Amino acid sequence: RKSTTLFQGIKKMEHIYSKFITFLSFLFIAGVNCTFAGNAVTITDPPTGAMVSSPVKVCMATEGVEVEPAKKGINEGKGHHHIIVDVNLPKDLSKPVGKDANHIHMGDGSTCKKIKLSAGKHIIRTLFAKGNHVPYDPALTSTVTVNVK
Repeated sequence: RKSTTLFQGIKKMEHIYSKFITFLSFLFIAGVNCTFAGNAVTITDPPTGAMVSSPVKVCMATEGVEVEPAKKGINEGKGHHHIIVDVNLPKDLSKPVGKDANHIHMGDGSTCKKIKLSAGKHIIRTLFAKGNHVPYDPALTSTVTVNVK
């Protein structure tokens, strides 16, 4: 009789422990997902569809992450912007963002940059990355399309 009661007590503790672990797992996952919930990075200017003149002033804002210069290193939840013009986001987000005419680094920690664009339609993307220029995964990005006069 004592062994049956003991066995029932152990089963009840296992059940409580299982629910507790499930609850903690939920809190952890919810916390991780909420860190960058919503649009963590947005292009505030120019608005999509705008008719603009070159050079185009591109400004970004962040929510849930903090902008800092690249020289401050790799700090979770912090980083800097990259402007990507007329090309897709890098396929491999585990590698640093390239640096060329289509990939403009803002490692100084600025949030606005004037870029020269030819007349016509252009796709401007922002990609937020850590101090080592490696983007967050999933990508923290925003896109606008503009027409340059």
